[in-house]
Amino acid sequence: MGDSWEDEETEQIVLQPKTALNVNATSFSFNPGASSWSPAGVTPAAPTAPPVQLTQQSAPDTAMTEAPRENGGAQAGGDAPMQDASAAADVQQATEQLDQMAVDDKPSALSAPVAEAEPPQPPPQQQTSAASPPTPAPVAEASSPADEPAESLTDAQQSVMDSVQELDSREHVNVVFIGHVDAGKSTIGGQILYLTGGVDERTIQKYEREAKEKNRESWYMAYIMDTNEEERAKGKTVEVGRALFETEVKRYTILDAPGHKNYVPNMIGGAALADIGVLVISARKAEFEAGFERGGQTREHAQLAKTLGVTKIIVAVNKMDEPSIVGPNGEWSQERYKEIQDKLTPFLKNCGYNPKKDVVYVPISGLYGDNIKNGVDVQKTAPWYKDASGKPGPTLFELLDATEIPERDALAPFRMAVIDKFKDLGTVVMGKSEAGCVRKGDTLLVMPNKVKVQVQAIFADETEVAAARGGENLRLRLTGVDEEDIQPGFVVCDPRVAVPVVSYFQAQLQIMELLEHKSIFTAGYKCILHVHAAVEECECIQLDARLDMKTKQKVTAKHVKSGSVVICKLAVEKPICVELFKDVPQLGRFTLRDEGRTIAIGKIIKLPSHRNAQTTVEASA
Repeated sequence: MGDSWEDEETEQIVLQPKTALNVNATSFSFNPGASSWSPAGVTPAAPTAPPVQLTQQSAPDTAMTEAPRENGGAQAGGDAPMQDASAAADVQQATEQLDQMAVDDKPSALSAPVAEAEPPQPPPQQQTSAASPPTPAPVAEASSPADEPAESLTDAQQSVMDSVQELDSREHVNVVFIGHVDAGKSTIGGQILYLTGGVDERTIQKYEREAKEKNRESWYMAYIMDTNEEERAKGKTVEVGRALFETEVKRYTILDAPGHKNYVPNMIGGAALADIGVLVISARKAEFEAGFERGGQTREHAQLAKTLGVTKIIVAVNKMDEPSIVGPNGEWSQERYKEIQDKLTPFLKNCGYNPKKDVVYVPISGLYGDNIKNGVDVQKTAPWYKDASGKPGPTLFELLDATEIPERDALAPFRMAVIDKFKDLGTVVMGKSEAGCVRKGDTLLVMPNKVKVQVQAIFADETEVAAARGGENLRLRLTGVDEEDIQPGFVVCDPRVAVPVVSYFQAQLQIMELLEHKSIFTAGYKCILHVHAAVEECECIQLDARLDMKTKQKVTAKHVKSGSVVICKLAVEKPICVELFKDVPQLGRFTLRDEGRTIAIGKIIKLPSHRNAQTTVEASA
């Protein structure tokens, strides 16, 4: 779904740390007639300005405004006034130099005093005979004070990245397995762990005996992922299972999402953490059709995955060894594989995926592990599965390693949505770091209750580390807050640039399929909002416009039906932590559900100007 809201261009403002003042330094007096001094052979640097000071805004206006907060910036006031009127003559002589700099009505480094500007200097060899240079003290004062803090800030954050790289330079990726019930998601997850050494042979034999006692011989691999008795007895995944495996290229976390329609909220929680999706399709006759027909979970899972930020998807056509479709010589059915591919590709394109760039297909057998880690026998099993050069097609592992995911800004303010919390020598919160870096000893802020906390320990999956970058599944042990004061959906963030906390926002909404008895979407429509790990009741308080997707024009509308794209304002009962979609997509996209069905997907395009996050909280030293 393309952006149809024109974002205002905003200026990036870099937060600068406090610098110490030398109270004993010689006072500086300005001499407009003196020539600037620079060492022989060195061209004088252009004058720079002190860092912009951030102040707290108090905006009583409740109008919707777009937040100029990219990369940790914050909105500030107007231009700083020109200082020292005695330098007017020298400023006039430097007009040619200043013409190359654009000074607008927004605060920036150029809005600081420019009284130090001097006319062009003679070559260095002629400067030696000029007037005596100023004393060293004023030169130290005139050096770039804005550059030094920026360099130290970059060096500090770069040191965090270096410490992370020293631990393990391989990229971490969350992979969610989605699809219709009984497609084989848990079996594939268990097979992956077995192939990578995560489960020993004795455990597999134990699970085989348990499955045979329950007359479910083919379920033993799923027992690796489905750990509780309820899941094993019913053969249905209820909670999102987690497991770790590694290749030579990347580190992976498996998220085994439930496929039954009753557990879609659990699936949303797992898919919200994912970077790559594996859509598992059963090639068995009638099973693919059951999942793909209207109301099947294949459709809903694919739509939700795109909404929740899964930009790349691998379609794993499972059960290719099923006797009902296998050939007389044991060959996998190319006809069935092509049939599934031809029906699924147009649907995934309508979901927003680019079939040429975002979607790949792979035939596998989850029960026996064929074409998951090791390639399939192209001579006997799948002679038709070859690439353009005639070589055997890629395995599931090869496709995972080759899939690229969007990079996260390591210098952005830290953001981690809390998905769970518990007590363990302090308060421990779990979540996925969506932006920025965190290290042991950092002071962070828990929103929306605005509680300052300190990081005592960091665990990336099961390993304690000194620092972590974006994209990692983290457990942070915090001090300064009780477990009862934190709930799923809260956000742990950088105290210098707190995450916005709002009770309403403006969004662009794609209406999917409304309920039969509530077929009109208008102001007053109530439903459930799912945004990152937060789940809240919401209401459409204003329908601003309907977007004509052909002309990209806004059309006034009081109500719309299924399939429409609208701009509307949504209000929630309790304040929630969100971001603009263009700033932090993981915290700016959401899903609307009503009576157990997904009715709309959307993205946040504007936030109220009086949001709580306008206050910039200083981190303690």
